[in-house]
Amino acid sequence: MGNIQNIELHNLYGNAAIIRTLKSRRLRWTGHVARIGDGRRSYKLLLGKPEGKRRSGRPKIKWEDNIIWDLKEISYEGDWKALAEGRVPCRAYVLAAM
Repeated sequence: MGNIQNIELHNLYGNAAIIRTLKSRRLRWTGHVARIGDGRRSYKLLLGKPEGKRRSGRPKIKWEDNIIWDLKEISYEGDWKALAEGRVPCRAYVLAAM
């Protein structure tokens, strides 16, 4: 089976907003991990810096960078860590991402 084009994916899954669903789930997971504390391995992975080398041109993208971009798309400009500490406000932004 070859590469599936975007049009074929849209036909397979209908109007499901896959990208929005992924962003919402990423934000939900980030809020959960941020609240469990910095002693856990998942928290270290969330804030970790990618290892290895990449060809010149494009910098390595961290998970945290994706979170910041996702929140900017739904008009949140503050510190994502402060947002994640509050379960209710964090949930509101997760729902806004959907």
